[in-house]
Amino acid sequence: MSADHEQWMSKALDLAKSAEKAGEVPVGAVIVRDGQIIGEGYNQPIGSSDPTSHAEIMALRDAAGNEKNYRLPDATLYVTIEPCTMCVGALIHARIGTIVFGAREPRAGALVSNLQLHEQQFYNHRPSISEGILAEECGQLISDFFTARRSK
Repeated sequence: MSADHEQWMSKALDLAKSAEKAGEVPVGAVIVRDGQIIGEGYNQPIGSSDPTSHAEIMALRDAAGNEKNYRLPDATLYVTIEPCTMCVGALIHARIGTIVFGAREPRAGALVSNLQLHEQQFYNHRPSISEGILAEECGQLISDFFTARRSK
């Protein structure tokens, strides 16, 4: 496992904890290019009343604004949980080069758990995928969140 992958995923975990503090599902994401963060975000659909405000989308919006470009080739997204269908679609359209995620999402994950959406032939861009970076920490954060929510 690359030390760089762990460094960036740790930053995504910090962002996920910010989401949790705000009462959101704890998912965080950073977009990195050339060793620098160009965008970051965390889940905020509840607080923003916007169902599209997933961590990956917020990081894409931040990076696109910072780069003044809706395309982000050669960039890597680090996200704590496997992206959903909406987020994978957005990442493909943004031309993200690599998607790195921590823990699988067995219900809604659209990269390895279910659809393998990035491998569909109708897309003209296919990002590379890496999984399992700090998977235990990423999975435990979200598991603890839902355990606490169910006990209320």
